Amino acid sequence: QVQLVESGGGLVQAGGSLRLSCAASGRVFRGFVMGWFRQAPGTEREFVASIEWSGGTTLFADSGEGRFTISSDNTKNTKYLQMNNLKPEDTAVYYCAAGHTATVTPLPSDYSYWGQGTQVTVSS
Repeated sequence: QVQLVESGGGLVQAGGSLRLSCAASGRVFRGFVMGWFRQAPGTEREFVASIEWSGGTTLFADSGEGRFTISSDNTKNTKYLQMNNLKPEDTAVYYCAAGHTATVTPLPSDYSYWGQGTQVTVSS
């Protein structure tokens, strides 16, 4: 079993930055992939970024390319989503997820474990 806990959401002005954290516990090991998704009211869950748990290959949605990065602290089993130059359209609940899959993937169905979500609000 894997548990994921997100933190770091909040209210920020357009152009600002936030860093989201996803702390994992349980049976997380090499071979897992971690992903970030977001969901705004009335919309479907949207892929944001994905990284191999070992910290190798990454994948970003076009919406975050050049603005978002992922980093790791393997001593804490934690992944970070750094979001810069935030826009009002980035407003959503952000979720981290983990799945045992071959490589990075944008498909929610490839992730078996999900965190509770953290709200990100970007004001104009």
